[in-house]
Amino acid sequence: MQDLSAAWLYPIILVAGALQAWGPPMNGALRNSLTNPWLASLVSFLPIIAVLACIVLCQPRPLPSLAGVSAMPWWAPLGGLVGAFAVIAGLLFVNKVGAGPFAGLTITANILMSLAIDEFGWFGMDVHPLNIWRILGAVLMVGGIGLIAKF
Repeated sequence: MQDLSAAWLYPIILVAGALQAWGPPMNGALRNSLTNPWLASLVSFLPIIAVLACIVLCQPRPLPSLAGVSAMPWWAPLGGLVGAFAVIAGLLFVNKVGAGPFAGLTITANILMSLAIDEFGWFGMDVHPLNIWRILGAVLMVGGIGLIAKF
């Protein structure tokens, strides 16, 4: 059973997920306007960098400890680069396949990979084993995106 104290996070997570659907079409329009997909990617990330820089300047604490940085896995800072791949894919392909199939494919791939991460405890995550219900959910996701992409 889910921790009830985390239940209040679900609406925020749902809003974040809904807003993620806006990103690829917005980035597609940016690419169309700027023509160059690499320049569009750079422009897409500049507001993020500016907002985060302002937040860090306003809230500089806590600072990382040397022990924390030393214990950090080598791959930990690469999460942004991994996310950038999704942004660039959206810039390049959302106008070709449509917002629905693009979002459906990325979300379905995200769910499938997340199930593997949970199953094996990759990236330091707690293990959440696969069971018939999680597998059924994954199968339904794959079937659903198949329908969305086809029609």
